[in-house]
Amino acid sequence: MNIDQLMDSLTRDEKIALVSGADQWHTKGLPHLNIPAIMVADGPHGLRKQDAQGDRLGIGDSKAATCFPAAATSANAWDPDLQYAMGQAIGEEALQEGVAVVLGPGVNIKRSPLCGRNFEYFSEDPWLTGELATAWIKGIQAVGVGACIKHFAANNQERWRMLNDSLVDERALREIYLAAFEKAVREAQPWTVMPAYNKLNGMYCCENPELLDSILRKEWGFTGATISDWGAVNDPTLSIKAGLDLEMPASWGTSAAQVRQGLSSGRLTEEELDRSVKRVLELVMRSKAQKQKSNCDLEAHHALARRIASESAVLLKNEDSILPLAQGQSICVVGQFAEHPRYQGTGSSLIHPTRLDTVLGLLESGEVEVDYTYAKGYELEHDGINEVLISEACEAAAKADVAVIFAGLTPRFESEGYDRTHLDLPPSHQELISRVAQANPNVVVVLSAGAPVTMPWLDKVKGVLHTYLGGQGGAGASLDLLYGKINPSGKLAESYPLKLDDCLAMEHFAEDRNYTEYRESIFVGYRYYDAAEKDVLFPFGFGLSYTEFAYEDLVLSKHGEPETLHVQCTVRNIGSRAGAEVVQLYVGKSDSVLFRAVRELKGFHKIHLEPGESRRVEFLLGGRAFAYYNVEIGDWHVEPGEYQISVGTSSRNLPLSGTVQIESRLSEVKVPDYRASIPAYYHLNDANTRISQADFQTLYNREYPQAYQGPERFHNNSTLQDLGVTLLGRLVLAFAKRYLWKMTGAKDENDPLWIMSWTSTLEMPLRSIVPMSGGAIPARFVRGLLSWVNGHRLKALRMWIFS
Repeated sequence: MNIDQLMDSLTRDEKIALVSGADQWHTKGLPHLNIPAIMVADGPHGLRKQDAQGDRLGIGDSKAATCFPAAATSANAWDPDLQYAMGQAIGEEALQEGVAVVLGPGVNIKRSPLCGRNFEYFSEDPWLTGELATAWIKGIQAVGVGACIKHFAANNQERWRMLNDSLVDERALREIYLAAFEKAVREAQPWTVMPAYNKLNGMYCCENPELLDSILRKEWGFTGATISDWGAVNDPTLSIKAGLDLEMPASWGTSAAQVRQGLSSGRLTEEELDRSVKRVLELVMRSKAQKQKSNCDLEAHHALARRIASESAVLLKNEDSILPLAQGQSICVVGQFAEHPRYQGTGSSLIHPTRLDTVLGLLESGEVEVDYTYAKGYELEHDGINEVLISEACEAAAKADVAVIFAGLTPRFESEGYDRTHLDLPPSHQELISRVAQANPNVVVVLSAGAPVTMPWLDKVKGVLHTYLGGQGGAGASLDLLYGKINPSGKLAESYPLKLDDCLAMEHFAEDRNYTEYRESIFVGYRYYDAAEKDVLFPFGFGLSYTEFAYEDLVLSKHGEPETLHVQCTVRNIGSRAGAEVVQLYVGKSDSVLFRAVRELKGFHKIHLEPGESRRVEFLLGGRAFAYYNVEIGDWHVEPGEYQISVGTSSRNLPLSGTVQIESRLSEVKVPDYRASIPAYYHLNDANTRISQADFQTLYNREYPQAYQGPERFHNNSTLQDLGVTLLGRLVLAFAKRYLWKMTGAKDENDPLWIMSWTSTLEMPLRSIVPMSGGAIPARFVRGLLSWVNGHRLKALRMWIFS
């Protein structure tokens, strides 16, 4: 039967069953109609397949799979071809395990460096993010496995992520937070899109018809299915009506009852339900039709993971050319990350690797012939300073030609479920680096972290190689880079501020449970630092090499078409080593009446050059490279006039620049001028400038959403933490804590799995308890709990006893 015939054969109850998961990871199958269940599994830097009753937080075990570098790492390669290859490899492993859809890539913009889940995301820049995500999606779908691009949209913090309302002005929403989704949807057509946990401008993303229908489908032409984030559905009737197709995981009957009631009352129509059912069936049949036999070579995948890690590491400092290390030098390897690497983040993306290389293991195996000693330097379990270990490290380092310190953020510093509170390394790591640098003048620091950190010791060391989170092959990649087998070519996909207060978004980040004002508007990352003329530790796009490149002969040419420009330049390797360079192109407009970033990335190419070799690099810029989103016409608009075109090695090193006049197809459209009404956005370089709430409200130009004002104190979007003010709530919390402690196997409260699990539990709305517990906690218990804490104790007892 075709899908239309299947639709005619389905009963109402069967239709309702199809728009909700069957368990944690499967859709509902109907064998009598030959409708199979399909499996989805977490990604996005590897396959995390659990059994049907697995968890979503990375607590339970999963099938072994290749752990590729996290998105925050691989983004630094600036290489869509590598993303395609990674997506393809993950797809092959998914096919082998019978997985139809992998939940990735994550394309949320890094609004703040503190977001605990930033390691899963590519960049602070939407252009770079969109290019990389598009390639990853094309790669995985080329082998017949669907992608699920996430988290749609403006999901930029972990704290209160299931309740918080992101208040974003329309221009920033379009230019910064939706742009990468748009590019990926238009160019790669992912099989599925995942609406996020949070609210956006007053509506939960899963209930937002503007997001799910007007923008995603009507404007961008999306043809696939939408799948909720796990436990994200607030009102299943409103969600289906808005355009959500599949609720995950199983709601164990709670959503089905609400959908039936919605159909009976007229809040939901049969046509709206049928629309979602049809899309789910299309997804299932697409998976069935495109399923191929997997040719999965895990050794090749490990080699690919190592290659991606090597091309993604960023050389931040190389004083006196201390790197690459010479074969005859003795080295002291310092830091337990050399023995127990930090190679991925914590949470739903946690991969059980097929193998895991370590620096010490590879050195012991003779991969590099070197005279080395090893000192632990710090404890993995505790971040406090251990004087004995530091003293031992200093003593060993003093006897070596070079000390190589492996340091960074320990797992508890960044994770899904909670955010960081500062940018510093653990005290033990900071002190170790400073003290070893006093014992040996030749220190190289190899950093492992999924996000920016401060480096107060930077002027005391000669070399810094940032490997981010390098996946299972990251240790081998580190040695390849340290010894010059591979020339570093990574470029930062995010800015490194000198201090946390330099980040404009920090004034309004995860500070209020109910809503977050995105007062900075478009000024995210380098867009702000450049506009404010702030010094940074390392700029967006920065990265050193063991060779040098010269930029020459910029040519800008138009070919008659308005809003288009052909850009050419020559890049020459003037050093003695072969290497790769990321050629970056930025566009700016300094004479606009609209507030703008000084410059924005609008193109890049990664090229490989032998010593003395040169190459002509070309860019073709279309209208979107010059356009801003005009909120008055509700569309993209190119402002006519003079634009600055700059090409170089980072956002702050642009040796080639020129100007060009660009015409507009909509020359009659007026450019919005806010200079009189909200001047703060035009004067970010003034140290006294502050964007007030009144400024933001003028730009936001809509009513602020109202907080809950229902008849009861506690409700479905109250949390267990809220209920802690009641005796029963405290008893439930105590039981939940004991249960989770046992489930996570935590040894102390600094265990990252424990922190993530307990924080997520405290901040989870009551409506999500049933699905997120896998049905172990029944709906009648939650309803009774709400009734009890609201003072309706007889009603609660009836629910618990008779329901």
